[in-house]
Amino acid sequence: MTEPRTSPAAPDGASTDEPYEKRWLALGVIAMTVLLVILDATIVNIALPAVTTDLGISAASQQWIVTAYTLTFGGFLLLGGRIADFWGRKRTYLVGAAGFAVASALGGIAQNEAMLFGARALQGVFGALLAPASLALLTVLFTDPKERAKAFGVYGAIAGGGSAVGLLLGGVLTEYADWRWCFWVNLPVALLAIVLAIPIVPESKAPGDTSYDIPGAVLVTLGLGSIVYGFTRVAEAAQTNAAEAGAANAAVAAQGGPFVTPESGWADGLAWLFIVAGLVLVALFVALELRTRNPLLPMRIVLDRNRGGAYLTSTLVGAGLIGAFFFLSLYFQQVLGYEPVVAGLASLPTTLGVFISAGAASVLVPRIGPKPLMVAGGLLAAAGLFTLSFVGLDTGFWQLPFPGQLLLGLGLGFTFVPLSNLALVGAGPNDAGAASAMLNATQQVGASIGTAVLASLSVSAISAYTADALASGSDPQAAGLAAQVEGYTTAFTWASVLLVAGALVSAFLIKATKEDLPAEGDAVVHVG
Repeated sequence: MTEPRTSPAAPDGASTDEPYEKRWLALGVIAMTVLLVILDATIVNIALPAVTTDLGISAASQQWIVTAYTLTFGGFLLLGGRIADFWGRKRTYLVGAAGFAVASALGGIAQNEAMLFGARALQGVFGALLAPASLALLTVLFTDPKERAKAFGVYGAIAGGGSAVGLLLGGVLTEYADWRWCFWVNLPVALLAIVLAIPIVPESKAPGDTSYDIPGAVLVTLGLGSIVYGFTRVAEAAQTNAAEAGAANAAVAAQGGPFVTPESGWADGLAWLFIVAGLVLVALFVALELRTRNPLLPMRIVLDRNRGGAYLTSTLVGAGLIGAFFFLSLYFQQVLGYEPVVAGLASLPTTLGVFISAGAASVLVPRIGPKPLMVAGGLLAAAGLFTLSFVGLDTGFWQLPFPGQLLLGLGLGFTFVPLSNLALVGAGPNDAGAASAMLNATQQVGASIGTAVLASLSVSAISAYTADALASGSDPQAAGLAAQVEGYTTAFTWASVLLVAGALVSAFLIKATKEDLPAEGDAVVHVG
């Protein structure tokens, strides 16, 4: 039996059947900060050379510019989701936005690597408050199926296209302003969101017992952080080994060898230690949650077939998606010779595709249900990445990169809109923050795993191609460039496999139909 819904607009907790009148304005405010969190995962990528040169950061340490953010963001997400449920979603949102702004300001004025790494870690911590609070607010503000689908259409468009926008914005700011603006650009957006959120966004929180599961929070934060860091080490080791082997092979090319084959990133023993330790900690966390009276992550959230299928799909999509933005950016700049701004512009067809399909998906979800769209979206996105696997040394932008990215974007929009909706359907008033945090966490862990797997496969392909080309007497420079293309296309191929796997998971695990989507009044909002 569904509890009556308390409108956020109702004074003193009085009950009303009317939806919150400012919900669409609230969506606009929330969308601004969701975009900030998505952008920040990629906006710094194009600026990395400028940042490392300006602050004197070594090649061995520069990965921490990215890792410091992903590590704390992925590690603290589940705790951030529960804080939003218990402390108040609006309150958590405001603290997350303010903290994100402060951390961004610190990153912009960083004078050395320690200050920059610390600022990036703080961005991750406050992002882990902001992201689940934002999605949970959407869940409780929009209860009508058609309206909720439109709201998640906006969220899906941001989730699918924000990374490509980050690459463009990072290129523009780095080339025409200064890399520090990649951080400072967050300040006016975050401050505007805070000012608007105070009168527009309503407070809501979980009812009943709201005591925190501290042991569970410690276990899952350490576990997720350890897993993300372990896979990050694999990716970085693979890239470092490939660079060292490439330099060695170029030096001995004139003598005809012997050529060096780099070690796989999976040979890093410390990476395996972190991965295994993380898995053990997560297993202990699950065992604890099954016995805890008020768990951080109630197992009912994950064990529901539809939500579990959505989370597994999210992990696979997150793993495959990294193959698009990371390797495509490298292809544009290192092979086709695009300047940072041009490389960012060349990444926009993905965003165009997302905007088109997210709008269509928001209309279709209430009519046909989430499953058909998720399956079709996964296959479309996989087709886009597979198209990109045919690029070469002199491929024209309109030949393969444009149609491949457009297909990818169309697929992502059709995937993310129903995925975001389904991951929260039936979670209940107590668990909106935890369920949304789980969605964000699966995407983050999937991205870290995908980076490691695809980087290793790419490096192996580059190494094999280089050794064969140099052994046959090819010019080292030409062989090196062709080997890079071989590595990128290998990554695109395997990324498409991951997205096909996500579509298959949706097809076989998800059983929800349009009738299973919430009718108006199914969500419960508790005024704080």
